[in-house]
Amino acid sequence: MKLNLQEIPRIKTISKQSFIDDYLKPQKPVVIEQCILDWPAYSKWNLNFIREIAGDKTVPLYDDRPVSHKDAFNEPHATMKMSAYINLLQKEPTKFRIFLWNILKEVPQLQQDFKYPDFGVRFMKALPMLFFGGTNSHTFMHYDIDLANIFHFHFEGQKQCILFNQKQNKYLYKIPYSLITREDIDFTNPDYKKWPALKNARGFKTTLKHGELLYMPEGYWHYMKYLTPGFSMSLRTVARKPSHLAIALYNILFMRHFDNFMRRLRGQWWIDWKNKQAVIKTHRHR
Repeated sequence: MKLNLQEIPRIKTISKQSFIDDYLKPQKPVVIEQCILDWPAYSKWNLNFIREIAGDKTVPLYDDRPVSHKDAFNEPHATMKMSAYINLLQKEPTKFRIFLWNILKEVPQLQQDFKYPDFGVRFMKALPMLFFGGTNSHTFMHYDIDLANIFHFHFEGQKQCILFNQKQNKYLYKIPYSLITREDIDFTNPDYKKWPALKNARGFKTTLKHGELLYMPEGYWHYMKYLTPGFSMSLRTVARKPSHLAIALYNILFMRHFDNFMRRLRGQWWIDWKNKQAVIKTHRHR
């Protein structure tokens, strides 16, 4: 069975005012296909270039193993030299992904290859992040802890993206005290007998190619699957909606610390309890 997803609108380019009026204010996703043609990164950035410029860096790796009480919030599952990781990506499919790799901290010279687009927003310029993945690797369905507006630029290959807004929370089997849904849901082909509430969810989809920008409004859930090896960069802005700002503060100041505390205190029982609660609460809306 397929989810109820509509294609994200695609445009070649857009003016600042049109972006503000048509997408930022109404909080609608969009793919802009040709907004970074003047960036050096557009022609330079590929996996071979990253290996040359950052091959000696040790990078954190994540895969799709279930969350364990032994892991801290966003704790990586492994580490590897960037050169070895890119060799792996180009050799064979792998579930290992790089998540939240800070350009400014790790390879400052990469900042010379891009610029912050003028979309009428104030970017958090200390937080340009890179994300890498191999063929068929994927993220869990999740939203970002700060509910930021995300400008997601893709490089090399293709990546499938599925989005939901916060209004769909009650249908997505959201894990309590967490930013993810049930990890055993296949969002590319969900089992409606097991996850019946998903039939009520309404979302968006697209496939990103090299040089394209996906705008994800604040708090949007996103699932990313790499159809080929590739990587992306996210630029972000603070959530503008007061209720989203309040949730962001709750997540950062309380939720993640409470979850880590309960993992240490109750161990696997806490993880199992949260997974059961996700089903109980969501099935009220099936």
